[in-house]
Amino acid sequence: MHARIILAMAALIALLPGTAPAQEGPAARYAEHCAACHGGDRLGAIGPALLPDNLGRMKPADAVALIAGGRPATQMPGFADRLSGAEIADLAAYVLAPPAQEPAWTDADMAASHIIHTAPAALAARPVHKADPLNLFTVVEAGDHHVTILDGDSFEPLARFPSRFALHGGVKYSPDGRFAYFASRDGWVSVYDLYGLVPVAEIRAGINTRNIAVSADGRFVAVGNTLPRTLVLLDARDLTPLKTIPVVTPKGSARVSAVYAAPPRKSFILALKDVPEIWEIATDDKAGPAYGGFVHSYEKGMVEAVGAQQGLFAVRRIELDEPLDDFFFDPSYANVIGASRDGGKGQVVNLTVGRKIAEIDLPGMPHLGSGISWILDGRRVMATPHLKGAAVSVIDMKDWTTVKRIDTLGPGFFMRSHEATPYAWTDASLSPRRDTIEIIDKRTLEIVRTLVPSPGKTASHVEFTRDGRHALVSIWEDDGALVVYDTASFEEVKRLPMRKPVGKYNVFNKTRYSEGTSH
Repeated sequence: MHARIILAMAALIALLPGTAPAQEGPAARYAEHCAACHGGDRLGAIGPALLPDNLGRMKPADAVALIAGGRPATQMPGFADRLSGAEIADLAAYVLAPPAQEPAWTDADMAASHIIHTAPAALAARPVHKADPLNLFTVVEAGDHHVTILDGDSFEPLARFPSRFALHGGVKYSPDGRFAYFASRDGWVSVYDLYGLVPVAEIRAGINTRNIAVSADGRFVAVGNTLPRTLVLLDARDLTPLKTIPVVTPKGSARVSAVYAAPPRKSFILALKDVPEIWEIATDDKAGPAYGGFVHSYEKGMVEAVGAQQGLFAVRRIELDEPLDDFFFDPSYANVIGASRDGGKGQVVNLTVGRKIAEIDLPGMPHLGSGISWILDGRRVMATPHLKGAAVSVIDMKDWTTVKRIDTLGPGFFMRSHEATPYAWTDASLSPRRDTIEIIDKRTLEIVRTLVPSPGKTASHVEFTRDGRHALVSIWEDDGALVVYDTASFEEVKRLPMRKPVGKYNVFNKTRYSEGTSH
């Protein structure tokens, strides 16, 4: 039955405009073998979009192997028995090349993709499980495109369900922790009910999406897109589209490199990839001059709001010296600490005055999105790993000077801690020592322990339970695992097999803005 449905859909899609086979070459082979599942315009259908940005860092050799052998645990078949090696190589080059014309994704396209899985009246009144709703983890398993809901006390799975292709590991939650929000690389946004353990709704908000954020009041979901170059605002209840904001500046349009919620400011903060600006989007109906000054003069480095100058979804633009690719916020959300991928310094931008107030010495491409902070000797410091340097930088957040640069075994991606532990955990996942986790004493800034959860396999992304007594480490392999450690003894407590667990976040720590995890 399932096969007949797919064949019927293939026949229908083949009749749509843009899906007719070309006369010859890889475009013809794409139309014949791929368009039914991936769309005649390569924007996706049953399968994901096949565009360079959506395929991430996939190498030509990997694309060839995938086309030839198929993808396990999916409906993607292999074509080695139907196409020659040269034909497969040409087809791989075709899907890895940008299309002749940049594809569009309209509000009508978005609305047509909207799916309601569970009506509001059918949602559970209370949790259907006995686990602590605030001590759950959502684990994104990229190996076979599934999500596991994990009890953070028993470390037993409560549910496991298929996800969209290439789901972003950074799940977001509603303020009360009931709903989890996911985004895929090819623009699908999903909301899942952690009480009833059921999907609620989905919508495709773009062709290539960078990430999402949920407003502090739980009313809105912001979707930052690189294709098209838009910010999309959705109703958090069922993902109904509310507003699409083109990311256009006097210097041209820009891709969104990240979007974050700034709870104390009742706003979203956007980083732009192509233009030296950050944007602040009001999520409060009364935002305007009386609140944070959303309308500013050009003399202060500001540009007037796009559309409405005050009120809900008003846009404030702050001009900078160079684009920022990554963000870290101080606990008050008054200051944004950002860095560009090509620069050796970080910028501190004060959102109240709307300008850069300091620079930080941050060589080696810091990964500020995974930074943490804590109190050291009476002053707040922040720490960040470096993507191109074997070090962790510790920065004084009052005068923005470097307190210490801690040498590590190699460049790392994630650093994590918790208020209940004196230790910070960091990986070396971008180095030959990728199988190690180093533990830093936050009081002395010395490395006190090195763990090797699985020799030879990438260890990454530590996250803590609600009480901070346990740390979960991802073995970032297709035959990977979650390894649970006691944070006092550093002894392994439990190991759960997982298919490349790329992201996992604790509901309590994420919704309560723990200083030890990303927001």
